Amino acid sequence: MNEVLQYLKDCGVFYLATIDADQPRVRPFGAVEIFEGKLYIITSNKKKVYAQMQQNPRIEICAMAQDNSWIRIEALAVRDDRIEARQHMLDTYPSLKQLYSADDGNSEVLWLKDATATIASFTGEPRVIKF
Repeated sequence: MNEVLQYLKDCGVFYLATIDADQPRVRPFGAVEIFEGKLYIITSNKKKVYAQMQQNPRIEICAMAQDNSWIRIEALAVRDDRIEARQHMLDTYPSLKQLYSADDGNSEVLWLKDATATIASFTGEPRVIKF
């Protein structure tokens, strides 16, 4: 999981895909962190992405690195309502404190359950990491 975290952080931006009825939706994310042994993301409960993950928690994340390798992560997004988890994400990404606070009733953190990450390239064999 640490390798997956570092890969995403090195990319800077990763793309999270959800399902909206029968239509896929993709948008950029940038905040990801490990908390209590789980990989977390953060968003607002006012955004469509959050509603989509609550309706159907199956997500995929994709990013491409400078070396032209890429990562794809399949997972279930599970809401964590604890203030400690939200505070950890905000402490890790202080710039988000302009948008959220741990007790604002707006910020939501979700951890990736049953995740499978595949790191691939045009030249090497794909490597699979489950967490």
